[in-house]
Amino acid sequence: MSACVLYRQVARRRHLFPCLNKDFLQAQHLHKAHGKPEAEVDEQEGRESVLQHLEAALPGGYRLHYNPPSYHHLKGDPGASRSKAESEEDEQCLTALTPSFRQQSNHYSVSSSRRLSSTKNTLLDLAFNKGAESKTLSSSIYCGKPPPPDTNPDTRAFQKCRPEYGSMTLDLTQRPIPIRSEQAFLLLHKVTVLKSGMKPADVTQFLRELGHLHQDQTPLVRSDTRFIMLLRYSVENLRHFTHLQLLQVLQAFVWLGLPSTHSILGLFEAELRSRACQMSFHQLLLAADLWRCLGKQVPQFLQKLYESVNLCLEQIDIPELVQLLYVIGEGRQCPKYLVCPVERLLMRHLDKLQPEEIGAVCLGLFKSQTSLSESAVNCIVHKARSVVEEMSDFAMVNVFKLLRFSYLDHRAWLEVMAEEVPRRAPRMGVQGLMHVALACSALHYRSDSILMAVAERLPSLAPHCRSKDSCKLLWAFGALGVLPNQCPDFYPSLIEALRQRKAEFQRYPEHLLTGLLGLAFVSQLPEDLLALALSPEFVRQAKRNTQLELKKDLFTLDGTVALEMPQWSGPRLGGEVREEVTKMLWKHAQSDVCQKLEVLEAERALQDLLGGEEFVCKRMILPHTRSIDLEVHLDSKGQPIPVDSSTCETTFFTEKNSSTCPSHQGWERVNIGVTLTENLLEQLINSKKNTDHLMSSPPLHKMEPEEGGRLFSVGVDSTNGFPGTVAKPSSPICTPGDLHKATVKLAIQVSNRNHYCYHSQQLLGLHAMKRRQLKLAGYRIVELAHWEWFPLLKKSHAEKLAYLHCKIYSSLD
Repeated sequence: MSACVLYRQVARRRHLFPCLNKDFLQAQHLHKAHGKPEAEVDEQEGRESVLQHLEAALPGGYRLHYNPPSYHHLKGDPGASRSKAESEEDEQCLTALTPSFRQQSNHYSVSSSRRLSSTKNTLLDLAFNKGAESKTLSSSIYCGKPPPPDTNPDTRAFQKCRPEYGSMTLDLTQRPIPIRSEQAFLLLHKVTVLKSGMKPADVTQFLRELGHLHQDQTPLVRSDTRFIMLLRYSVENLRHFTHLQLLQVLQAFVWLGLPSTHSILGLFEAELRSRACQMSFHQLLLAADLWRCLGKQVPQFLQKLYESVNLCLEQIDIPELVQLLYVIGEGRQCPKYLVCPVERLLMRHLDKLQPEEIGAVCLGLFKSQTSLSESAVNCIVHKARSVVEEMSDFAMVNVFKLLRFSYLDHRAWLEVMAEEVPRRAPRMGVQGLMHVALACSALHYRSDSILMAVAERLPSLAPHCRSKDSCKLLWAFGALGVLPNQCPDFYPSLIEALRQRKAEFQRYPEHLLTGLLGLAFVSQLPEDLLALALSPEFVRQAKRNTQLELKKDLFTLDGTVALEMPQWSGPRLGGEVREEVTKMLWKHAQSDVCQKLEVLEAERALQDLLGGEEFVCKRMILPHTRSIDLEVHLDSKGQPIPVDSSTCETTFFTEKNSSTCPSHQGWERVNIGVTLTENLLEQLINSKKNTDHLMSSPPLHKMEPEEGGRLFSVGVDSTNGFPGTVAKPSSPICTPGDLHKATVKLAIQVSNRNHYCYHSQQLLGLHAMKRRQLKLAGYRIVELAHWEWFPLLKKSHAEKLAYLHCKIYSSLD
């Protein structure tokens, strides 16, 4: 039986070897460079001997848990680490979340709602990966420009607000007084003398003193065989450490820069988890903070911490509450049972929170996606508004993040930001500016003073933007309808930044699509980037991403290219994908916006006004714009022309399967979305006509044929049999007489406030793009503005008809 136990223990301990061997081999050259004496025994033999002892000494009963590292150390301080969310926290983006309060999202509209990156950061040993760091730095800067000044915020600045934080956090700015390397090697020599005779207090003391070593020399210690022996003795004594000693050892690991992937940390986490019920709340918070400093994810330990909150509510004062929210944010999850207690504690202590603590609270709620009540969020932002002058830029941006997540329009805060952001922008970094713009976009809040301040600052920082920063900025400005002539340098500088990072988009296609959509909103269409996005390889890469729905974004770009770039000869999205996405969008629209009261009432009233159901067709004229219209046709005298209702089941993006003469059904399918303009008809049937004064829409540009001579979205099949088909009276709206008349096609839009910027009549980028493209397709826009139509819903039917009559026939003037 003892042999079986020994076998299982050896099997478990082998998990420790890879990282120990790696550290040893990688640091050999550093020993020589520092001129340190070699150990008394041969290094190779000593290493093998120590590893053999290690196999025989670890206690059983532990399982190693390997979690993907989500943090990486900051250069210059192995204890200072940044979480994945500090570089990727903007992944919790705009309208993927269910709107909580006033800002209601349009479920089938374009939004930067997906998680825009899935970057997996890995913990790097700074001593051995300087080459990799320099490579990363060089890849983020082009044109030989120097890097921008350090604008990285102090994410733990709130811990300096009160002395009470000292008992539950580790101050990474206060490294221990360094000792000389000779002292460190003397300590390691004592390890070889005491060996297994060391007690838990001895192990703790040795590790704590080694933690005083200068950070540049810690790789020497980590790779020394005697340090490996010391780790072995720490595991042997693991169950005999006091709670305080365990925490002191973890703190020493922070100062020694122990990698988060080191196997020994899994053993310590298991031990702390088993003791959680016996530890005080302060000790649990300190342990959580140390794991944060080590950059190791410990969800099981955090669960133990969260379970203890309800038992310790009376002990939780302001420092404990803010630190708890910080830990919750870094853990990316707040259990549902904690939301109410946390909200009550916040409301109780809100008036006493300091400016940086408010920023930390907002960031914790944002990162963990914790939804508080509307009144609670209002109170937090109101408190932030009262102390905004004392807030750091980082804390101010965190308030923006909370508003973005909550979809809460706090007017007083936004008005103050119109003054604060321009004042602070010249000193802010790229990510802070990006989050400000992204929050404004999420709230549909267009403030030219804020946006122009960001736009003036960005061109000088563009060479140093991450690809996702550039793309989100383009999205935010485009979504708010900021035109290129308002900020001449902004769009060109970021477009050039995207070109410098084309290789990144093969891994993160969502970034490129986000940026290109923002550009499309303001009619900026860089051909090389569009060719990349619509290339077969890129489309395949995007379709492989099952977590993000990228086909709709590709569909929107493809439709934009079809209408706004008639001479485009680059790649296009396949017909199957277009048809699949069209059906998906129409199915959702039928169950959502088509059933809204304002739309149903407008449809019924129009039918009564024009003489029947056949004169009104509710459909998605331009499916790639993801919204519906009520389509009406009028002749040159203003008389309604029936709209074939069967055509409303399909869209103008549908491709025919043959290039031969179209059948009756094929003609109906093509006819439903694109206007046959006079110029196009003259080319097709060789007839000359005088353009009627009612046909004021710009002519549709001719597209080059795709495979099989088919045209996509901007025309119809130009086969030999087509003129004959047009001349056949097979449809009441397709007779030769009708085709020779100046038919006016109206796209009647029932707008709502989500089509506009906050408290303004400025259209958002998507809806401005849609109207621009409807005009290109030969339609006239008739808007039933929400500030006019919604009040009429409570009025009489006669008043609605009078209003609609005025709107429709005034569009003919």
